[in-house]
Amino acid sequence: MEMQKNIVVGGKRKTALAKATIKPGNGRILINKIPYENLDFFKKLTIEEIIELTKQAEGNFDFDIEVKITGGGNEGQISAARLAIARALVEFTKSEKLKKDFLNYDRSLLVADTRRKEAYKPGDSKARRKRQKSFR
Repeated sequence: MEMQKNIVVGGKRKTALAKATIKPGNGRILINKIPYENLDFFKKLTIEEIIELTKQAEGNFDFDIEVKITGGGNEGQISAARLAIARALVEFTKSEKLKKDFLNYDRSLLVADTRRKEAYKPGDSKARRKRQKSFR
């Protein structure tokens, strides 16, 4: 009996955390238990980028991917999911060509964006905004 191999990979964007579980299958992608086809148009396109790049590199897309996302807002969550899915595909296929294709297309498919919100400074209302002075 052959052992089913599952790989779990993570992705982060701002405060959103995504965990992608990949296994052999027939091309299903679930994001928080919802098929990615049910997402709104631009979010769906964000996920389809990865699928198309994988089809070009590997010839087919026969993986089942389940993504669980917590924290963050809408855009941060979809970016974290995109990162997790791309990393999972590269790790699962062990394909150097796929990795190169992802990096050439968009480096943020495999490399996390480490920018975070800047801290507020004491006595000020925002991170960079200073108090107004009046010399009257």
